[in-house]
Amino acid sequence: MITGGAGGLGAVAAKRLYEEGARVVISDVNEERGEEVARRMDPDGKRVIAVACDISRPADNENLIREAERFFEQEIDIFLANAGAGFSGSLLDASVEQIRRTIDINVTGSLLSAQSALRSLVKGPSSSLIFTCSLQGVTARSQRSVYTASKHAIVGMMKALALEFGAQGVRVNAISPAATDTPFLRNQLAGVTTNVEEAMSATEKSLPLGHLPDAGDFAEAVLYLSSAQAKSITGHNLLIDCGASAGKF
Repeated sequence: MITGGAGGLGAVAAKRLYEEGARVVISDVNEERGEEVARRMDPDGKRVIAVACDISRPADNENLIREAERFFEQEIDIFLANAGAGFSGSLLDASVEQIRRTIDINVTGSLLSAQSALRSLVKGPSSSLIFTCSLQGVTARSQRSVYTASKHAIVGMMKALALEFGAQGVRVNAISPAATDTPFLRNQLAGVTTNVEEAMSATEKSLPLGHLPDAGDFAEAVLYLSSAQAKSITGHNLLIDCGASAGKF
């Protein structure tokens, strides 16, 4: 089960799990796009379906889990809480609506979707709940105070849930990528510069490894944390940041 699975990191993770033989439920607030991704991955709809869900709405989350359990004909054993909202800009310029939307989706929405998922995850002998976080969940960045606050909250909730549900066989972890080489990042850069390639190069050079992580790196991390190979890992925030969090470079 993947929220925010109709594009970006979520869609790549969905495809990777599908390739490993998993049945997948893609959830997204954009129903049409979610159905398109599901059809492209599995035209027969036997192993992949899409369900519309706004994670900030409790009823949507509850319906999502019901539909997933009906499709799987069993409880959920992997839940990737990936849906989220970005926001950048000075706090002085942020409206109340922008602040509330970011917190409603990234914090309240993550808690609500996890709450609904955990009611299913605890039914099985072993399951995995993974939050998509961010480098801004452990560090900070100018012009990102609202977003940074929301991602720090996700790291905290992940750790608390790992302690609360470990005895019930649920491992809870997070994955925190740095800025990732995706069309989304390039589109963002295009909004602030006319030379996207130069901006990409500067971003890559700012990292110790000299390159950006890509969506495939994220998908492999999801696969690992979902697998029996990670049976002793819980309460962990896996950074995919090419060394950015190690210190000033």
